[in-house]
Amino acid sequence: MESSLPKVGSLWAEFKKFALQGNMVDLAVGLVIGTAFGKVVSSLVSDVIMPPIGVLTGGVDFSEKVIHITHAVVDATTGKTIKPGVDLHYGSFINAIINFLIVAASIFVVIKLMSMAKHETPAAPGEPTTKECPMCLSAIPIKAHRCAHCCADIATA
Repeated sequence: MESSLPKVGSLWAEFKKFALQGNMVDLAVGLVIGTAFGKVVSSLVSDVIMPPIGVLTGGVDFSEKVIHITHAVVDATTGKTIKPGVDLHYGSFINAIINFLIVAASIFVVIKLMSMAKHETPAAPGEPTTKECPMCLSAIPIKAHRCAHCCADIATA
């Protein structure tokens, strides 16, 4: 009885074809660059932007801002935590929002610059290459003697 499973060699060849497609490689490169860009933006926010904001707000460090919803329950005799406290780390959320806004603005600028670079300036108008047929008003080559659309003789028309 013959197996209906594909051979390992054909699976490997199919996987190599899939993995080495141009768009898959582009995706991998984009992912690596995006990860590195995220680290740069995180450093920009936490090390460059937030300290001056903290100074302007009276020395507030947003990353340490927490609201305690419930306090931890600790056994007085053993000192072990019976029930951990619940904290709302809204300062980290504020930092994440600032990270997102910077990433979104950066991506917008990059896409805008790429879009501007793609749009080439239109070529200066030169000699016309077509003319209008006087009978059917279709565009025909400038050197044509007969219209391809209505078969009118252009030389006599």
